[in-house]
Amino acid sequence: MTRTVVRVAEVRQEAAGIRALRLVRDDGAPLGPYEAGAHVDVVGPTGLVRQYSLCSPPHEPSSLLIAVKKEAASRGGSAALHTVQAGDTLEIGEPRNLLRIADAARHVLVAGGVGVTPLLSLAYELDRRGAEFELHYFARAREQAAFADLVAAEFGARLHFGVPRAEQPTLLKEVAADLPPDARVYTCGPEGFMAQVGAVFAPVVGAERVHVEHFVAAEIDTSGDRPFTVELDTGEVFAVPADKSILTVLGENGIEVFSSCEEGICGSCVSGVLEGEPDHRDNCLSAADRAAGDQMALCVSRAKTPRLKIELY
Repeated sequence: MTRTVVRVAEVRQEAAGIRALRLVRDDGAPLGPYEAGAHVDVVGPTGLVRQYSLCSPPHEPSSLLIAVKKEAASRGGSAALHTVQAGDTLEIGEPRNLLRIADAARHVLVAGGVGVTPLLSLAYELDRRGAEFELHYFARAREQAAFADLVAAEFGARLHFGVPRAEQPTLLKEVAADLPPDARVYTCGPEGFMAQVGAVFAPVVGAERVHVEHFVAAEIDTSGDRPFTVELDTGEVFAVPADKSILTVLGENGIEVFSSCEEGICGSCVSGVLEGEPDHRDNCLSAADRAAGDQMALCVSRAKTPRLKIELY
């Protein structure tokens, strides 16, 4: 993985437990532009690698902005980044994107809490294009809402603070009622929140037009897992036992596959499927990608057929 050394040029407290880090290169070389919706791997002070959405305008190359929420159950990643100060150095990977802007006459962005971070770059890009879009931002309270003033001032975002989860679908249905069937919806936030967004908008625009960005891995029931065979397009064949992933088996056999989170979130190990039917268990591929059946995340997904033939990207 190619990594770039960056300096923390600015640290700003965006909300309770959320701080923004502006990153630059010491030599003044550009860090962008990047594609709206992208995220990067960040190597923190403890050496742990975590993924963070890019929040800065995608077309401005001088710096990158990430926002880090300090998780209560942090294993050292977010907590370590909350000790970083201006002038410190970090390493970042190349931007990767799983939440691209799709063609549509109208776009709706629906954020829940810190889930506003990947949607912020989408809003910058849609605004730059002169596209028709609206941004709705839900948070428990104003003090917990990062970038709230910015999105309200820059994009006319509608801020919904303190709305109980059970009452959120009523507000979302009002938005959905005014949408044409070819609109696109993009959402990020807690899993339950995104499930509600999908339940409201999918019947209006179709599930494949609701684009979701996940921050946490889904719980997977592995009790019924069975062994299968995976063949590479080079002809090499490997047995994948019930208790190991394709990624693990390939690594044990000296086959290098780029990976990062190994939880089915970041998309770094997504590879092509040439034959067989994958059992998708990731949170990175879209509904349309899964339905196509021509790619899969090797770290968590398995096979519905006895054999898969794959192509490493």
